[in-house]
Amino acid sequence: MDDPLVQRMRGFGTTIFAEMTDLAVRAGAINLGQGFPDTDGPPAMLERAVEEIRSGGNQYPPGPGVPELRAAVAAQRAARYGLEYDPDGEVLVTVGATEAIAAAVLALAGPGDEVVVFEPYYDSYTATIALAGATHRPVTLRPHGGRFAFDPAELRAAIGPATRLLLVNSPHNPAGTVFTRAELECIADLCREHDLIAVTDEVYEYLTFDGAEHVPLATLPGMRERTVAISSAGKTFSATGWKVGWITAPRPLVRAVQTVKQFLTYTASAPYQRAVAHALEHEQDWVAGLRGSLQTKRDRLIDGLTAAGFTTYRPQGSYFVQADIRPLGFTDGLELARALPEKAGVAAVPTQVFYDRQAEGAHYLRFAFCKRDEVIDAAAHRLRGLGL
Repeated sequence: MDDPLVQRMRGFGTTIFAEMTDLAVRAGAINLGQGFPDTDGPPAMLERAVEEIRSGGNQYPPGPGVPELRAAVAAQRAARYGLEYDPDGEVLVTVGATEAIAAAVLALAGPGDEVVVFEPYYDSYTATIALAGATHRPVTLRPHGGRFAFDPAELRAAIGPATRLLLVNSPHNPAGTVFTRAELECIADLCREHDLIAVTDEVYEYLTFDGAEHVPLATLPGMRERTVAISSAGKTFSATGWKVGWITAPRPLVRAVQTVKQFLTYTASAPYQRAVAHALEHEQDWVAGLRGSLQTKRDRLIDGLTAAGFTTYRPQGSYFVQADIRPLGFTDGLELARALPEKAGVAAVPTQVFYDRQAEGAHYLRFAFCKRDEVIDAAAHRLRGLGL
């Protein structure tokens, strides 16, 4: 039989995260590739989920999400950013941010449409755009002033008559950039000028460092009515396995996204939704502690990678450090990542797989620092001598 996979999905194959995790398991390596914490979230949130399970809250929740969580999300956006959303029609709970991204793109773009993305990009973006039958147009983030940034002229050049959506990820995975207000104003200007819809992946909104401010694009003039904002409990509360996310957007955009979402999963995770509602309302001190802890872990990993001979970029947000492999004598990140579990007992992710223009990222590896201190230290120790 010929390859049964539809043409538009050929070339995607197994995700790089699954491949690197499999190599790590087989080699007994420390896995700094996949971005999940190795400690749990707030104890009260976990207990709330247990209580919900034991009290019988285990059947289908409403399609848009349980009322408690939708109300908590609306309250969070208002208190934190001054953005007012009606929990009955402008908030939609999803199965994590990945489903939110998929449902938004499938609802709002189709054959003949173009979606502008910043590369390196989270790999689900391009796969979802392909599923929609649309075409993605990459704009490259490059090192500038110690951080990854885009060229406004390149962004403008990527927008054409067929552009429908602009997909924005800030704080950014994997580059660690938090877009400045000036960068967001550039994006907003182009959205208004070309009548574009913005889909904003803000899952790391709480996890910013060194005083970097996360500014939701929807707070800029004229952007609330054209922005689908995506958030998630997974990163905020260290519960990535719960897969509880949500979108906030004007009613017509939520209605469009929900039309697709209802045929993907319809709904899920009733006990976890109620536990997350509790966390949004009562666990902000815990989140502040997490942010401080992650900043310390970031610095710990950077020190270890630098001692091992890498050149690193200090991220302003997210879970990840970009490390340049060239000072160690390597030039192909994919080749090194596949050899690293056996060679050094550590797994990382090659950043080049998140680019169309793979040469731009061929010399970077992505390391996750959302791990226990002793795990970070052990990985750094194993990496010493890699370039000898």
